[in-house]
Amino acid sequence: MSSSSNSALDASVLVLNKLFMAIHIISVRRAFCLLCKDLAEVVNHEDGQFATYDFATWRELSEYRAKNFRQEDDDWVRTVSAEIQVPRVIRLFGYEKLPKGTVKFNRRNIFARDNNQCQYCGRRFPTAELSLDHVIPRSQGGVNTWDNIVCACVSCNVKKGGRTPKQAHMTLIRKPDRPKRSPLLNLKLTHRKYQSWKTFLENAYWSVELK
Repeated sequence: MSSSSNSALDASVLVLNKLFMAIHIISVRRAFCLLCKDLAEVVNHEDGQFATYDFATWRELSEYRAKNFRQEDDDWVRTVSAEIQVPRVIRLFGYEKLPKGTVKFNRRNIFARDNNQCQYCGRRFPTAELSLDHVIPRSQGGVNTWDNIVCACVSCNVKKGGRTPKQAHMTLIRKPDRPKRSPLLNLKLTHRKYQSWKTFLENAYWSVELK
């Protein structure tokens, strides 16, 4: 498999339930598996509308597009005999459950909520160079909640130590809170290739949980 195919397999696919409601995000590998087993169909944005395709017709359309209508933001997976375009949205045939309404409280979502930005100095860092800080230290009764944990660089975390920001003469650049939907989803929506997701999310009251 080519390096471009490997890159395409790192993309994400939005999953809708039978009622066209967004329920989660999965890998390209998982999406193709569901399509091959006829458990889902592709939902594709075309000229302001959405068209649906089973795997066979999507493969045929992909072959035509590969020769005539390649777009800069498209991802392609190469097989032995052809190239298949990576779908951005798929719909499950037999799943009617409603989306989950909560965002998981974990390290990945906290870093995503804060956009990998130290909440004290404002600089952005790779995830490996960041830590989590309790705004009110555990030694002073602080707890593990969305509004008490922020992303912090190692230098600021060490400087703050076991003190509150006020005690350490430091200021948070924004007040931490519980996100209404997945912070990782919000990051995905900053990429142009995922803009077709917005139709299923802009007026939604639910959160999308990443799998």
